Amino acid sequence: MSARSTRGRAAADATVGPAVAQAGPPPAAPAAPTTAPEAAPFTELSARRLGPVRRYFVRHPVAMDVLVMAVFVAPALLGAVADAQPANDSFVTSYLALTVAATALLFWRRRRPLLVAAGETFLFCASVFLTGGATTTEMAVAFTIYAVAAARPLWVAWCTLAATLAATAGAIYLVPTFDGTMAGRTSAFAESDRVASVVALAITFLVALAIGISVRNRRLHVADLVERANALARDRDQQAQLARAAERSRIAREMHDVVAHSLSVMIALADGAGVALERSPDRARAALDELSGTGRAALADMRRVLGVLDTDPDADAADAAPLVPQPGSDLDELVERFRTAGLPVRAVLDARLPEDANLRLAVYRIVQEALTNTLRHAPGTQAVEVGVHRHPAAVEVTVLDHGATLAVPPSPGTGRGLIGMRERAALYGGTVEAGPAAGGWRVHASIPWPQEAS
Repeated sequence: MSARSTRGRAAADATVGPAVAQAGPPPAAPAAPTTAPEAAPFTELSARRLGPVRRYFVRHPVAMDVLVMAVFVAPALLGAVADAQPANDSFVTSYLALTVAATALLFWRRRRPLLVAAGETFLFCASVFLTGGATTTEMAVAFTIYAVAAARPLWVAWCTLAATLAATAGAIYLVPTFDGTMAGRTSAFAESDRVASVVALAITFLVALAIGISVRNRRLHVADLVERANALARDRDQQAQLARAAERSRIAREMHDVVAHSLSVMIALADGAGVALERSPDRARAALDELSGTGRAALADMRRVLGVLDTDPDADAADAAPLVPQPGSDLDELVERFRTAGLPVRAVLDARLPEDANLRLAVYRIVQEALTNTLRHAPGTQAVEVGVHRHPAAVEVTVLDHGATLAVPPSPGTGRGLIGMRERAALYGGTVEAGPAAGGWRVHASIPWPQEAS
């Protein structure tokens, strides 16, 4: 095995792992970079049918915050003007100051909903203590409860509602002059006013909470749909990339089988013709004729492989060039071609192979690659034994050479040949073993194919 260890095939095998190994699933080819621009991701705006006004506010949340502030402050100021008394300037001043503060806090309700809720609750309690009656600050509290429910989990929203309602109700019951009006006038029905105010606050806050929870649930649902749509789009793109990579790998494997085999045979024929040119012109002429025929056959095979890249789906199937060797004498012709190239091949070929064209192509390519490697890496071998046998449960392929006898420079390989053989066998759940044996090199492939599968 010292001669074999210096041959290029060992270098090729070193690139694909141990010399004797079972075939695994075909390795994934790296995805080629794409130059096409990526599609825009699916967003919430794409999922919801919004008019131009709502779409504008969704895209500009600050504008929505300003609108909410305007909706709150306009009725508050009008109420202050309507209930103001000329002799009670302190009430007007306190009311306006509290209204301005509550309006300013609303600008931050989307960014800091919990802090704004606490601040609006404090301003409501301050308005009750300063004016002795209810003011419009309860609407500011309702806006912040809505913001909390729309942006935070459900338990946070309910806890905020409970704390806010407890604080506001406590403020109402702690003020002895509370009468439920904005002017702070005392009344004989103060207790009923307190109860009615607390009930009104509870209803207002619950409505705000319910709307906020509904908005949050809808947003979560739409976000889930958007994420699923984007995931499906990503999976679709990945599947397309994998399909392209698999097709590139298949074409590369076919081109390797055609080019490596044909060039190896043509080089051997050219060398033989050059040696026999003076001593045996007839043999040299025959080698040159075979060289020409091999070149033409390789060109035809290359056109068939490349034709896959430019296939008209509407073309007649009868006009398409066959991409697989036809059943019959293909293996015999293959062996004879290598004999002409100078390999002493002894072949035992079972004629009872399955009629499946793809399996026959796999057997054909495995034998072709093994003999091509022998021609390249075992020059001068005394014999090459090829066996293709049909067993009840599998098809067995064996190619064994007796080692190189001529000293030639090593021919390093890429290892694609062994990978291609293993991939072809793995498509049927088979295995390929390659390694030193009997002073030479042995390739053994086992492709499961039960008798009943025929």
